[in-house]
Amino acid sequence: MTAVGDRPADRDLESRNRRALEGGGRARVERQHRSGRMTARERIAHFLDPGSFEEIGRLVEHRSVGFGLERQRIPGDGVVTGYGRVDGRLLYLFAQDFTVLGGSLSEACAGKICRIMDLAVRQGVPIVGLNDSGGARIQEGVVSLAGYADIFLRNTLASGVVPQISAILGPCAGGAVYSPAITDFIVMSRGSSYMFVTGPDVISTVTHEEVSMEELGGAETHNTVSGVAHFLGDDDAECLDLIRELLGFLPANNLDDPPRRETDDPDDRDCPDLETLAPPAPDQPYDVRRLIASVVDEGDFLEVQPLHAGNLVVGFARFGGRPVGIVANQPAVLAGVLDIHASAKGARFVRFCDAFNIPLVVFEDVPGFLPGTQQEWGGIIRHGAKLLYAFAEATSPKITVIVRKAYGGAYCVMASKHIRTDLNYAWPSAEIAVMGPEGAVNVLYRRELRDAEDPESLRAERVAAYRKRFASPFVAAERGYVDEVIRPRATRRKLIAGLSSLGSKRERNPPRKHGNIPL
Repeated sequence: MTAVGDRPADRDLESRNRRALEGGGRARVERQHRSGRMTARERIAHFLDPGSFEEIGRLVEHRSVGFGLERQRIPGDGVVTGYGRVDGRLLYLFAQDFTVLGGSLSEACAGKICRIMDLAVRQGVPIVGLNDSGGARIQEGVVSLAGYADIFLRNTLASGVVPQISAILGPCAGGAVYSPAITDFIVMSRGSSYMFVTGPDVISTVTHEEVSMEELGGAETHNTVSGVAHFLGDDDAECLDLIRELLGFLPANNLDDPPRRETDDPDDRDCPDLETLAPPAPDQPYDVRRLIASVVDEGDFLEVQPLHAGNLVVGFARFGGRPVGIVANQPAVLAGVLDIHASAKGARFVRFCDAFNIPLVVFEDVPGFLPGTQQEWGGIIRHGAKLLYAFAEATSPKITVIVRKAYGGAYCVMASKHIRTDLNYAWPSAEIAVMGPEGAVNVLYRRELRDAEDPESLRAERVAAYRKRFASPFVAAERGYVDEVIRPRATRRKLIAGLSSLGSKRERNPPRKHGNIPL
């Protein structure tokens, strides 16, 4: 009698599993390590809870012939797919294997990725993609392109249904960049990951521009200049750890609540340091991150896109153990004005939070929109309207705290009472007006100032009068546009109480196919 494990079928299974686990072979694995990158399976092992990974499609092989492909069939092909857990919570993931034909996308690879995306949506759990691919498998022609389109469709249909997170851990070019671009968050690895539609050689040929891969589409470029990426890690391990941290703030799907976490930080804790945060002079800067760190649970704040559009700070934190999205003007950068990049950055973040029922907390200190020909010609009207649209459309709980300036149209945009924000607070230092007192006086009293014997003295007098009449938060409070003027030290307590009161909020937008955000 043949023992189990000695039968030909058992030996064949063992051989196929071994070949799948070896990927492209020892030489290619060592080359991957020399470039400072983990293999696909090493990344999965680092990312998921130990022992939780269950692979799907390990024995799938491509069916292509020609160009020598029939001699390069490896079980699993160029991607590892399956499901596992992060902090005990289920998710589906794929990890492209650069050691197998450069991680290029074949019909078989696309089928595996689409399979786990379908399962994730059906289960209502996040999708994480660990991308490390040279792009379409050229030898397969249109079949590979069709595979990309199949993935793009699923990215689009899953958008706003389950969180989608992409890590770029190697070169991603051409069609390989569009799937990550549709997902909610992109993490890139410094010095080893790249994203571009066309590479440096093509650009040199077509436009005669000379640019390196790093300058064109490196991790720092996309985290600082383009804003395509949201997080920057020093290596594979840090990128994967960032995704684990991010997932801790996100619900599994658009019907679930965000996960709550126990905290020892008291809900009624005072923040006395905030009493002196905003300088007495309205034109003096301060770092709004100090405010955020003071009021959130244990000072823990995961900033999103920290290197891009620094005049607006966005990210995740917790109040009383409950995750929230924070949007804050940053007076330390461009005085906290809204410009093209900040508006687009804020709008995308707000829409993500609203799609997944994550409450929004806004800290407002905005003197207006950035003036200038480049802003106007670049479409600041359209881009600024994105942020306005996002806040107005959002039905998740919204609370705004006006810290200092709230001028002009930017006051309206930054989650004002008039666009359905649930609770609006103001510090005594708040100034709410059409424009700053100095600018308003120059407009209202131009002739009087021109003819005055002592124009500076008269200007100071008019500025003080304007500030008292229009810029004070009490005028807005009298109108009901501000629900309460609060002491800065009470900010945390007020926010937690407000969020608790809004826990069962139910609000719907008018029935429609979808709105037409000014893209």
